[in-house]
Amino acid sequence: MTEIDKIATPLIAWITEQGLMGISREGILKGYCERLVQAGVPLLRFHLAQRAYHPKFGGIGFSWTRAEGLSHQHFQRQEAPIAAWLRSPFYRMLQLDNEEFRSSFEAEDMADFPLLGELHATGATDYFATRQLFGEPDDEPMNPDQPSEGMMVSWTSDQNGGFSEENLALFRRLLPHLGLALKSSSHRQMASDLLQVYLGRDAGRRVLSGEIQRGSSQQIDAVICYFDLKGFTRLAEQLSGPELIDMLNDYFALAVATIQCHGGNILKFMGDGILTMFDLGSIEEDATAALNAASELRVKIAERNIERADQELPVAEFTLALHAGEILYGNIGAENRLDFTVIGPAVNLTSRISGLHREVGQSIIVSEVVQRAAQPSPHDLVSLGRYMLRGVAQPIELYTIYGCAT
Repeated sequence: MTEIDKIATPLIAWITEQGLMGISREGILKGYCERLVQAGVPLLRFHLAQRAYHPKFGGIGFSWTRAEGLSHQHFQRQEAPIAAWLRSPFYRMLQLDNEEFRSSFEAEDMADFPLLGELHATGATDYFATRQLFGEPDDEPMNPDQPSEGMMVSWTSDQNGGFSEENLALFRRLLPHLGLALKSSSHRQMASDLLQVYLGRDAGRRVLSGEIQRGSSQQIDAVICYFDLKGFTRLAEQLSGPELIDMLNDYFALAVATIQCHGGNILKFMGDGILTMFDLGSIEEDATAALNAASELRVKIAERNIERADQELPVAEFTLALHAGEILYGNIGAENRLDFTVIGPAVNLTSRISGLHREVGQSIIVSEVVQRAAQPSPHDLVSLGRYMLRGVAQPIELYTIYGCAT
């Protein structure tokens, strides 16, 4: 067995085990770097970059240093690449379709790549970078602005003379195994991110944990919330498509952030509306959280409308209805197209309450069930009277929030 084999064999076994156990990328990379140092590799810094499948972030970078350990950074999606990326060794490798890049920090390299100048200032003597693609190689030329799925990796040394040829051979030997473990971990993270974005935080977690059988559901007591924008049909006729989407995204972002901040789960977007559920453990907690969210949302949308008007952007008001009761929460649909959502009389009644906003002249309507569950409440809940609703045998008293939470 060669000296490289003596180091590589146990490391490959460890990396494989981490991948099979589903250890996070952070855990795998931290252990990988620490084990290289323990094996005598003069590693000052390690960096790995991967593309991210996330609506907000286009990539993620992991950095390990001997002094500070592991850290990571998300890179937001944007139309034009940032200057640091355009002047990086990674970008040059993709641009020239090179498999590897190495530098001993010659003046020319440091002039071309500011990162190398920064590393040299910390005492670095050798920089080595390579890449590992996931999937079959593409015959098309590499587009550095839209790289294929995979990872870009660099190792930096501060030892006199830099890395030995044995060190580089070890990096190359371990790379496919490291890539496979990270691919497994990143794909699970990608599934979690996308499920949470498209299904909601709670529903996404449930689906990823295995709640995927059609008809599987759970009976729970929760507060249901319907949020809608007022006058959307009129605005849709007046605005261009991009303007309409921008307006929806602006108000929806505000509503979602506020509702989630108070523990609510976003179930689905329905045109200009949002179906939301509060399920925090008890109906009393649910009602209190929902009322706090509704009150805060009214203030925030009023403030946002002032900002939009100052920018000469279209503005919209909102309506919000709250009701509580027993619901079925789970998988509903066809064998090849499921929706993780809620159904039940309480959901239907919330929808009917939402249809009374024009009649009662209030943007926020709260059912007597939520009003009772939230007592004592810091909100001034004012009765709007009793109403007969379709499908309900007895009249139901409705309330609105007067003023703001104290």
